[in-house]
Amino acid sequence: MENAKTEKLYDLNETLAGEYLKGFTYPWEALSGIGDMIVKLGEKLDPERFEKRGDDVWIAKSARIYPTVGAITGPCIIGENTEVRPGAFIRGKALIGNDCVIGNSTELKNVIIFNHVQVPHYNYVGDSILGFYSHMGAGSITSNVKSDKTLIVVKDGNEEIETGLKKMGAMLGDHVEVGCNSVLNPGTVIGRNTNIYPLSRVRGVIPGDSIFKDKDEIVPKRT
Repeated sequence: MENAKTEKLYDLNETLAGEYLKGFTYPWEALSGIGDMIVKLGEKLDPERFEKRGDDVWIAKSARIYPTVGAITGPCIIGENTEVRPGAFIRGKALIGNDCVIGNSTELKNVIIFNHVQVPHYNYVGDSILGFYSHMGAGSITSNVKSDKTLIVVKDGNEEIETGLKKMGAMLGDHVEVGCNSVLNPGTVIGRNTNIYPLSRVRGVIPGDSIFKDKDEIVPKRT
């Protein structure tokens, strides 16, 4: 399943988790170790640039954390020049890169957020990895558990990979744009430079450099 491989989706220079992610063929394989990885990274951060606040929470001194943020629970790293807005709820196991926006009433849990990512308005992102300069429109979410609670299978046409995971949200490649109020179903993988129309219901592997209008109309971007 070539389109779903870590090396096809991400510029690993744009996250502190780059070396960690290099060890996995598919990005969802990294989900179970995010917490331990954050703790190891946090202990090596430059104290001139990062401040440790509470148990296993490291926040860049240049980050802007609004006083009415809901909660920030460790393990967590919040990168330089990142803004965390009122009502945001960071539930732990969250590695957030530099120059990101975590918006009002946005909830994060067990995620790797690359540099320059925006989840700015009413988003839920759980058990997911969001690539460099990816953006989720207002109200768009990653659904991370199937309604029947069975293990998640990633599907690309006739190809299938059993993940062995009960919880897996979405893997967004670099420069992915997700339209407002879209739902990314469990096991969704979206290739680099792809746009998702607003109000979409997305599942499976969506190729890079494309436009997702609906499940029956995925068209290549014009160059």
